[in-house]
Amino acid sequence: MSYAADPAAPATGPLAGAVPLGSADELRELLGTPHPIVIDKVHDRLTDDDLALLARSPFCTLATSDADGNCDSTPRGDTPGFTHVLDRGTIALPDRPGNRRADSFHNILANPRVGLLYLIPGAMDVLRVNGRARIFTDAPFFDAMTLKGQRPKLALVVEIDEIFRHCPASLKRSGVWAPETWAGAEEEAAG
Repeated sequence: MSYAADPAAPATGPLAGAVPLGSADELRELLGTPHPIVIDKVHDRLTDDDLALLARSPFCTLATSDADGNCDSTPRGDTPGFTHVLDRGTIALPDRPGNRRADSFHNILANPRVGLLYLIPGAMDVLRVNGRARIFTDAPFFDAMTLKGQRPKLALVVEIDEIFRHCPASLKRSGVWAPETWAGAEEEAAG
């Protein structure tokens, strides 16, 4: 099933005169071919460098989609190293109290494919993990994810399909870690 818009559809409103991309071939023609090092950096087992990054990371985003392809991305965070490594091909994220919507969990019940993007504040390291997830209500490793006396009620276990360091260009361009780019942050923090 393709979710791409019909390139022949007439553009109206704010898209009047816009030219949509028509194919994967056109995309490759516009962007060129990726350097082999970019392709070769993808692996399916955690390396020592990956483990070190996970141990330092207090934050990731979790991307999911339901059976119909409707997407969702949610933030996940805790103390650095909150992601529990079960083995070099499997990680677990504890579920911490939040808004109780459970959008990601509902999606995973219908479609186990997930994407994770790990960040470390102030660092240009970005770790991308794609895999298949299952939700567990208990396991012996839950004890290791207990924080401030609170044992998680759920854990998301991800079997890694691919993992790699992502290019930090967007972090550099955005200035996300540069305080001088944080327009309005002081007012919001004070409010």
